[in-house]
Amino acid sequence: MCGLAKRLEEVWLPGRDYPVILPRTSEALFLLQRVRDEAHRVALSYQRKTRKRSLKSELVDIPGVGETTANALLKTFGSVAAIRSAEAEDLERVPGIGPSLAQTIHSHLHGSPRG
Repeated sequence: MCGLAKRLEEVWLPGRDYPVILPRTSEALFLLQRVRDEAHRVALSYQRKTRKRSLKSELVDIPGVGETTANALLKTFGSVAAIRSAEAEDLERVPGIGPSLAQTIHSHLHGSPRG
């Protein structure tokens, strides 16, 4: 196991007080950089995928809200937090959302879901 400090490309090993400095043209350094960059790419991709899914699932859990309506809400307001801070009248302006569904969404996001 090792750590690769991105700024100076220092290789840190467990239990060592000082980093290993590899030459900038070293094949070993290039390999470590590629491994690090790929690990970051995979982690960011996974995080974005799960965040998007969790935002939609909070909306899709509301009775009467499906994928299409959740997408329309997120497109209009940009985030669940913005949807939560909107009034029922603001929600009605989203295509496909009438007064009854707007009130259901508003009530659900404010802790008093209608049922």
